[in-house]
Amino acid sequence: MTELIWDGKYKDGKKQGPVRIALPFQTIETVNESTQDRRRNLELFASGRDTEWRNRLVWGDKKYVLPSLLPEFAGKVNLIYIDPPFDTGADFSFTAAIPEHPDAAEDEAIYFTKEPSIIEQKAYRDTFNSYLEWFYETAILLGELLAEDGTIYVHIGQNVSHGVKLILDELFGPDRYLNQIIWKRQTAHSDVAQGSQHLGRLHDVIFLYTKSENYQWQMQYTPYDKDYIDAFYRHVEPGTGRRYRLSDITAPGKSLKGNPRYEFLGVTRYWRFSEKKMKEMYEKGRIVQTKPGTVPAQKRYLDEMPGVPLQDTWLDIKPIQSQAAERAGYDTQKPETLLERVMKLSSKEGDLVLDCFVGSGTTAVVAEKLGRRWIGCDLSRFAIHTTRKRLLGISHVKPFVVQNLGKYERQAWQEAEFPANGKNHLEEQRARETAYRRFILDLYHAKPFSGHVWIHGTKGGRMVHVGAVDAPVTLADVKSIAREAWKAVGRDKDAPTKAGVDVLGWEFALEVNELAKQVAAESRVDVAFKKIPREVLEKKAVEKGDVRFFELGALTVELKQKDRGTTLKLADFVIPTDDIPEEVRRAVKHWSQLIDYWAVDWDFKNDTFHNQWQAYRTRNEPKIELETKYSYLAAGKYTVVVKVIDILGNDTTKTLEVTVK
Repeated sequence: MTELIWDGKYKDGKKQGPVRIALPFQTIETVNESTQDRRRNLELFASGRDTEWRNRLVWGDKKYVLPSLLPEFAGKVNLIYIDPPFDTGADFSFTAAIPEHPDAAEDEAIYFTKEPSIIEQKAYRDTFNSYLEWFYETAILLGELLAEDGTIYVHIGQNVSHGVKLILDELFGPDRYLNQIIWKRQTAHSDVAQGSQHLGRLHDVIFLYTKSENYQWQMQYTPYDKDYIDAFYRHVEPGTGRRYRLSDITAPGKSLKGNPRYEFLGVTRYWRFSEKKMKEMYEKGRIVQTKPGTVPAQKRYLDEMPGVPLQDTWLDIKPIQSQAAERAGYDTQKPETLLERVMKLSSKEGDLVLDCFVGSGTTAVVAEKLGRRWIGCDLSRFAIHTTRKRLLGISHVKPFVVQNLGKYERQAWQEAEFPANGKNHLEEQRARETAYRRFILDLYHAKPFSGHVWIHGTKGGRMVHVGAVDAPVTLADVKSIAREAWKAVGRDKDAPTKAGVDVLGWEFALEVNELAKQVAAESRVDVAFKKIPREVLEKKAVEKGDVRFFELGALTVELKQKDRGTTLKLADFVIPTDDIPEEVRRAVKHWSQLIDYWAVDWDFKNDTFHNQWQAYRTRNEPKIELETKYSYLAAGKYTVVVKVIDILGNDTTKTLEVTVK
């Protein structure tokens, strides 16, 4: 068999494979789960029994996500559909909107394109060589996840399809190739203008492979076209108006195939049916003789025929139009009808469907509607947010969880990126943490500041704290930072000159932004909280300098109580707007225009955020409610968590304490 070779595929004569670190998933949100379901799952877990299935929406790099799925799902995924970027780099762009001011006219919403970050595009703007390596490693893991009766659909652009086909042949075997499907995604293309020296590029390619020869298959059909109907179903039944055709019922092969010979309606022939069956069909009006002496024929109704068996050229599924109800703001979004066809061909209700490039969420949405279980993954936080909103728009959507690999992915990165040799594990860990903090300080353009436990660097006269990879910044941390910062000011010529600290962290404990600032103010220390972006984990993001640290958002919520009723009202929301174009920024007249979605956990148990109520904007309903009410069934003290997601997909939380009497 022909094998495609690229630089790095082999090392010392051995094929190189993907990362195989299986990390634990962290559930960061449970969506649409009732209190009763939540209690039942906790009881099942506590008793050591399997909890009820929850569909999964995973935010993370498939390099780590796929091997982390293997321990639980190897050989258990019935259908895989992937629509990876086609080596274009633009495939992670999405349209974000500054919705209209609450008191503005209906037509004042402003839209802008949010370009992909380096981490989201890094694998797709590189050379064809690195693209092949990236796809090869992905396909290996997908093949291991696929069930024996499973199928995989790889939706790819014609510009890279030739290389992808050879890789799929190598990994699945040429004998497991079923089809190359051509999907005509548009009617004309603007890249063919006067003087262009190529044909219009109108189609995508979908490769269809199976894990074994015993794969699921439910043939689908397309309607007959008008010319075919007019030619073959030209008869119309009086009274019913049903179209039908007359089909030959004489038997080919005559007696050689055991067909019976007898006289029927004055005509003696070898027939397809027994004499008894023929009489039954005649009595039901299914056998007709147009006039005496003519050979009888079978009446076949058009409305009873399934249609034309599906072929490998799909011209009947149209791309999503600009005003379509399902449009979610992704230029590369695929129509639901396309995924419906794929799932009906190769899966049944209850089967498990995987898409590790979930994008706008079409695969998860269609799987949910068709009663399939699903796992959707994506590197883009906005893709995860868009998918969540689309799922919530489905009536009676089943509960699902939002997960990531969180600290475990960062721990693996730290260990691989900062190798250390020491006398013991503790010494190695300290050396690794020191190297990590210097790395983050360098990205933040800060200078190291030694001799302190909580202060690690300085920048522009301010001090800098670098949070650990495996723990959130807590209120206790901020108290310690503030105490040490005040002592460090002006101690020597190299000491910081201001009692100000930039606290850099991967994660922050709930409500740390507000409470910690109060603590810092009491200590007369100016504290700013900045998120260490996920781009830090990728060498290419670092090399290209596309690493930016953004301040946390600040949310103000008003709370009112009357008896057991509680009312929450969003009162203010402040976020950094660095990623929003200047001209669009000027369109923001009210803080609520920055909010795309908000949700409430009315009884937070200090575990996972349970989304018990939500409000969000959609294309058809661009306005958003800023107030919600809830009635508690029992007296007691409750922790309420409010989560807001802004127009760029970033989340901010607020914690409140409620006492119900």
